[in-house]
Amino acid sequence: MKVLHIITGLGVGGAEQQLRLLLRHLPPEVHCDVLTLTNPGPVAEGLRADGVRVVHLGMAGNRDLRALPRLVRFIRAGRYDLVHTHLYRACLYGRLAARLAGVGAVVATEHSLGEREIEGRPLTRGVRSLYLAGERLGAATVAVSDTVAARLRDWGVPGPRLHVVPNGIEAVRFRFDPAARRAVRDRYGLPADAFVVGGVGRLVPGKRFDVLVRAVAALPGARLLLAGAGPERAALERLADRLGAADRVVLLGECDQLGGAAPAGAGAAPGVPALLSALDVFVSPSREEAFGLAVLEALAAGLPVRYVTCPAIDDLAPEEAPAARRIGPEPGELTAALAEVQAAAGAGRPAPPPVVRRYDIAHSAELLLGVYARALAPRGAVPARAAGSGTRPQPTATARRPAPTAPGPVPAPLRGEPAPAPVAAPADGGPYDRNRPHHPTHPQSPFSK
Repeated sequence: MKVLHIITGLGVGGAEQQLRLLLRHLPPEVHCDVLTLTNPGPVAEGLRADGVRVVHLGMAGNRDLRALPRLVRFIRAGRYDLVHTHLYRACLYGRLAARLAGVGAVVATEHSLGEREIEGRPLTRGVRSLYLAGERLGAATVAVSDTVAARLRDWGVPGPRLHVVPNGIEAVRFRFDPAARRAVRDRYGLPADAFVVGGVGRLVPGKRFDVLVRAVAALPGARLLLAGAGPERAALERLADRLGAADRVVLLGECDQLGGAAPAGAGAAPGVPALLSALDVFVSPSREEAFGLAVLEALAAGLPVRYVTCPAIDDLAPEEAPAARRIGPEPGELTAALAEVQAAAGAGRPAPPPVVRRYDIAHSAELLLGVYARALAPRGAVPARAAGSGTRPQPTATARRPAPTAPGPVPAPLRGEPAPAPVAAPADGGPYDRNRPHHPTHPQSPFSK
């Protein structure tokens, strides 16, 4: 089976990294290419390193209608069996282009739908209407959490078209590493006994990292390591300086979520696994999340987590993630919560909680294969793999976490694009090989020729 993934951009972000990770866990008989409408950033480089073909369409903006016929011709020339779109703009253009190219099996993943925003844009009536008009052109819509699925259902997306394929992680990558902890702290001049708070995400207003800076500034002796890039960086630096905490707040820039446990070379930011080993507590202050992948990665590292919203664990029984606690949105509440963690620091890292096993990336890849099988099946038929697709194991307990009080030439592949080759490194320690199954069910895949 030949699949084209269309995504708005390939800068460092949760949806982009999740796409790369999923492709690593699909069976070799599912051949995937990736087309990015804009910004072939660091994730494009990572995909190419994994042996995935990446093409940059060169779209000039949201209203660059000249991109549509180029995209149609590319899909047609590629003779793809299925087109899978990711993120708002790619879903709008990709679904329409796939239909015009004659591809009936079109799947779209909704990664970033919040209560009031989608990818940072307000959820106006026009945005919702345009989304729903495009959704009708597809065969299936994937939600990354039950919360997102419920929002889409409330919008009017038919239930039978919705499938939940949760985001996932390779938990072993985030296992606590004492050597990485020492190395990261040494690099940034942090004493071994310092209380270090951390966060990961794009530096944009919606992530509310200003709240985190204020909370750490109000806690004597606390240090902050914040990973991510974005337009709010300068404002966060000014805020830390104004609060007298500039020497206790370190903005690391972009960190590779799929990086190894060891810190990167001199001059480069550490990978997320190494960063998490250096922390004592992880904070997610965002009010709008579709899943909460960074929270899950922190739990896999054995960290206590304080968060404002996280659909990945909000609907689960508390014992699934006992180290994760929901807090209120104000800086004072976060400072108090951090002081409580600081008082209990030094007890060592516990084993990852049960919620980490629930969101194993191999299981997400298997669920996605079920959605593909259903999208490709003749109308009315339900293939064996698709039976039950769109579901995931639910917690046995029902307790919820309480809330706190014009045509052009087809673009060429990116420069330097290598032929598929086994060059990256997987979580199991051996060389990464996209032709080697990474999931026990892959040998039985119905897509084998």
